[in-house]
Amino acid sequence: MNSKRNFGLALLPLMLSIGVVVGIFMGRSMFDLNLSPQQEKLLSVLRLIESDYVDKIDVDSLLEENYSQLVSLLDPHSAYITAKDLTSVNEDLEGSFSGVGVSFQILNDTVNIIEIVSGGPSEKVGLLAGDQILKVDTVELTGKNATNENVFKFLRGKKGSKVTLEIKRQSSAKPLNFEITRGEVPVNSVDSKYMLSENTGYIKVSKFSRTTYNEFNKALHELSAEGATDFIIDLRGNSGGYMDQAILMANEFLPFGSLIVYTEGQNPLNQSLAMADGRGEFVNNPLAVLTDEFSASASEIFAGALQDNDRGLVVGRRSFGKGLVQNQTTLPDNSALRLTVGRYYTPSGRSIQKEYKRGDNGKYEHDINDRYAHGEFYSADSIKVDKSKVFKTQGGRTVYGGGGIMPDLFVPEDTTGYTSYYINVLNSGLIQKYAYKISDYYRNLLGNNKTLAHLNQVLPRDNSLLQNFVDFAAKNGVPARWYYINKSKKLILRQLKAVIARDLLGYNAFIQVLNESDNTVNSALDNLTKGVTPFSIQMNKRNKR
Repeated sequence: MNSKRNFGLALLPLMLSIGVVVGIFMGRSMFDLNLSPQQEKLLSVLRLIESDYVDKIDVDSLLEENYSQLVSLLDPHSAYITAKDLTSVNEDLEGSFSGVGVSFQILNDTVNIIEIVSGGPSEKVGLLAGDQILKVDTVELTGKNATNENVFKFLRGKKGSKVTLEIKRQSSAKPLNFEITRGEVPVNSVDSKYMLSENTGYIKVSKFSRTTYNEFNKALHELSAEGATDFIIDLRGNSGGYMDQAILMANEFLPFGSLIVYTEGQNPLNQSLAMADGRGEFVNNPLAVLTDEFSASASEIFAGALQDNDRGLVVGRRSFGKGLVQNQTTLPDNSALRLTVGRYYTPSGRSIQKEYKRGDNGKYEHDINDRYAHGEFYSADSIKVDKSKVFKTQGGRTVYGGGGIMPDLFVPEDTTGYTSYYINVLNSGLIQKYAYKISDYYRNLLGNNKTLAHLNQVLPRDNSLLQNFVDFAAKNGVPARWYYINKSKKLILRQLKAVIARDLLGYNAFIQVLNESDNTVNSALDNLTKGVTPFSIQMNKRNKR
């Protein structure tokens, strides 16, 4: 069925339903309503269907089946949520639940994983953002079966129960299977906070939920008490959430009167602006914000506010590019409409929303893959910048709009050590399985001294740990190929130690191990330590031309 026909079928029920609802309040006579000729035409079509169609039609069901399709044609982020799904959709930002721990979006009849919940069951078996769910146990989850209702129905369940997902991943020619044990899915926003150096505190924020600002503010003060004078805020992989929480976070770093964000929409009620109130306690602390291609929405508000006010360094890769504002309205039957009502703009006037064509989400959905194919993740020169959308920061630096936040310091994706062997053990989830297998043994050796330093003393030397893992992988279908293993040695060991640390000491230790050799983190730390500013970076770029 072509898109024009889809649009027509979807538009009919919506307009008819509007007419029916309005009719309840204004009387049943069509001529009492202030309707356009096209709306009157739609009402007439509905009456003809009800009275003359060859089969008996349940008009309510016809309407319900088409709302989602219509709304999805407006833009990539507007959505209709059924009454059955509404509670589940809101849970990941409001409370806790038992499930597999992923955030998802349905585009082109495909369930796309957009975020792996930190510390949740899916992360423990090796699922990744960007994976697509093809099947849950024996149930196909594509095509007409790719609905919010089915995702919640089959992924969530009793704690301790198991579910097998068939996954499509870009790095694998064949579908991958992961067995996941459902568990409590944590909904904390601040996944990790610790002293990265003597003076620098690190905070990783995974989402913007109702409690994000309180968690973040607590982390700032705790690190400050430990001696932090500089801060690195890691928003990589953060797909967004509540905008007010991002505003409150930015307020902590900006002086009085600084513009944080503003929104514009057709309805004046959806036009607003937010400015710093001068009560932030960290307005003089050096700051860096880490972003990547999965940093979206509220993450981009925060990064854009600091960049446009020349307040901190943005380090990493170009962000996702979501600058559309959604309001969620609960409808009379307890379903909801999450409707795009405006665009948000950074202080310089930038819209960071990347391009999309109404009614065609396919290109939008594959934008990340297109960036990858274009080489953007590996070279700053490959980033497509719309130079017709030029804006100036408060201090006069040039920034660009129309497609995410461009970092002040570009750090390419680190593929050092990537080989076919590493990709095979990663896609097979063998690193997670091996860590889980040996965790109990090392837990006993740790005793009461549950620190990362002690764990490093307890673990076997690198060569022994690697050999033991290679033997385990060979017994589980991935034969040893030592040429590639040696090339991937550092990467495999880092992943092994990080996952073992997570299983024994918690997620904070997992992040600490990974950050030790994380180029983006180390670049931010190095530049903060040297006192590098956005202005000195821009001058260096000019001198190199």
